[in-house]
Amino acid sequence: MTSICGAGLSAAAGPAFGQITDTLQLADLRGSLDAASLGLRPGATDDQSRILTDILSRAAAERKPVFLPPGTYGVSNVRLPDFVHLTGVRGSTRLVYGGEGYFLLAENAGHIQFSGLTIDGANRWLADYASAAVQISRTDRVLIDDCDILGSRKHGIALEACGGRVSRSTISGAGEVALYSVESTGLRIADNDIADCANGGVLVHRWQAGPDHSIVTGNRITGIAARAGGTGQYGNGINIFRAGNVLVANNAVRDCAFSAIRSNSGSDVQIIANQCTASGETAIYSEFSFEGAVVADNLVDGATTGVSIVNFNEGGRLATVSGNLIRNLTKQGPYETDPPGFGVGIAAEADTAVTGNVIEGAPRFGMVIGWGPYLRNVLVTGNIVRDGPVGIAVSVVDGVRATRISNNLFQGMSEGAVIGYRWQEPVTGDLAREGADAFEHLSVSDNSVG
Repeated sequence: MTSICGAGLSAAAGPAFGQITDTLQLADLRGSLDAASLGLRPGATDDQSRILTDILSRAAAERKPVFLPPGTYGVSNVRLPDFVHLTGVRGSTRLVYGGEGYFLLAENAGHIQFSGLTIDGANRWLADYASAAVQISRTDRVLIDDCDILGSRKHGIALEACGGRVSRSTISGAGEVALYSVESTGLRIADNDIADCANGGVLVHRWQAGPDHSIVTGNRITGIAARAGGTGQYGNGINIFRAGNVLVANNAVRDCAFSAIRSNSGSDVQIIANQCTASGETAIYSEFSFEGAVVADNLVDGATTGVSIVNFNEGGRLATVSGNLIRNLTKQGPYETDPPGFGVGIAAEADTAVTGNVIEGAPRFGMVIGWGPYLRNVLVTGNIVRDGPVGIAVSVVDGVRATRISNNLFQGMSEGAVIGYRWQEPVTGDLAREGADAFEHLSVSDNSVG
């Protein structure tokens, strides 16, 4: 119970923060339609889908926002009109799915905006044609801000050919993926909390490889499982597939069954300043047919492999890997893998500069540079590799192309700092001490070994 003294001090200090927030919110909604005054009843036990649909249709015709007062509203099969601006009070205004086919759906709209809503799928059945609790396609501007999207039986949010922003929201308990975007027209996914989803966190995909221009930044992602199985198709915090020109920056991604950040066939992708902890497989991937990747200033703590820039056999090439800190790796992964195996700090194959990274305690190799004949134009310089069996395993198979390993610092390598490999077989002594004159493609110089 509030004391008289406390109440007096509060009154003297002015309105409480919550009151100020409510006042600003109401000011923003001047001219809006109040859904309660138009027949929507907070807490009613019967389905209110038709009433909500009618209100949204009227608001669209008048180009007005709709305010939903605090309360719980049971709805199903709400088809959103061309213009929607639906606002509630965060944590108090709840739309709860009744389980009758789909929840919230928009197609070919111009503007869809949600704010301050809890959208609860209640873990109820969704029809085969419904992919998410919030499903929006071919919409120029989607704005989902300051919302909670909970308990979807499938994806939390699915966006196809949409632009706009999903921000400052919580997405949790999705039976598939928290947020699935395909064929984006430039989407910003920022400052969301994503947790406890069955098969993925944020997916940015395209049907065919091409520019996407999405930005994924400032999100906190945790507890991503891979219930659908596989060897990396599922279970990733942030997954880029065929989407080019995507920026992934300043995210904190923890406890994912596979990768914190996985880019598959995404060209000109930047993966910068992310915190990746407790990944079940490779923390950061740029793989398969991509051209152009910047992986810089990330922290990796706990994974089977730190950073992997691979698949030159599929056309994967052209990258910089710089300023990353990688530690606490393991050889134990979620499946039996092919050589070179798990427990690698950084792997790189073609047209790549690997500079200024710090790797500690990689249990198999600090770095794997090239694999068999798949090695061309790799520069490895200015890195620190500490405490492990082999600092760098570099391919010396016939046909590989120019590679330079110089000015690196190796400490505590029990089997050698730089060793030449033919596939998984070591075939040289420590090239950091002996030199690499026997290999025309390879220069090893000015490294410090302690």
